[in-house]
Amino acid sequence: MNLLTILCSSWRSLRRLRGRARPKQTPGEIPHAQVSRRLRRRTQPRGLGSCYRMVAGLVLMLGVSAAQAFDLQQLSNQLAKPDVIHGSFIQEKHLRALPQPLTSKGTFVLAKNQGLLWLLKTPLQQDYRINDKGISRRDANGWQLLPGKSAGAEQNRLFLAVLQGDSSGLTRDFELSLSGDAQDWKLTLIPRSMLLKQVFNQINITGGELVHSIELLETQGDSTLLRMQDSTSAQPLTDAEQHDFAE
Repeated sequence: MNLLTILCSSWRSLRRLRGRARPKQTPGEIPHAQVSRRLRRRTQPRGLGSCYRMVAGLVLMLGVSAAQAFDLQQLSNQLAKPDVIHGSFIQEKHLRALPQPLTSKGTFVLAKNQGLLWLLKTPLQQDYRINDKGISRRDANGWQLLPGKSAGAEQNRLFLAVLQGDSSGLTRDFELSLSGDAQDWKLTLIPRSMLLKQVFNQINITGGELVHSIELLETQGDSTLLRMQDSTSAQPLTDAEQHDFAE
């Protein structure tokens, strides 16, 4: 017996019970039109029309809800769509031992299939490049590749994966939980890997068309809040930025 048959059987049983609860009338009290309607109903499957209409309505509503649900694949596609994103950032590092957060500011450039330029302006100037090869820092001699096993390196790779919408990369290291819709969503990450569990309790990411903020809650009670501001996907790479990615 399939689900539709079970639902319809339950529907017919409910209708019969409701009919039995009504007070009976003597034949002399039943109008002629009412008798005719009852005779017509007895020649048809009782309750099936209403039942099928009810089930069809439920299926339709469930289908619409499922179509409107915002899932990880849709988020990944949305964040991966722009070829280039420019913006500025404010990063606040909250340490238990300090009453005020340590604040740094700068700009960033994210280019599809090329990586991320993270250009720190204050409190000191320092340029970083994050791509498939790892994390590089610019000095007087150009870009120098940094060791790739530190917690800081893992954090920067995380930023790149989030900004690029790389949900497959995130799924390897985190349990993901998404809420909201395409214009206002929140993604919660709980670490899987032992290395990340030693550093983070939880990571919260919010956004709309692009990422708005990344909050890192660390195991020692410290936290980092990164706010992405003035992000735009309308500007192409400059010649200098193309050179920085290619070098």
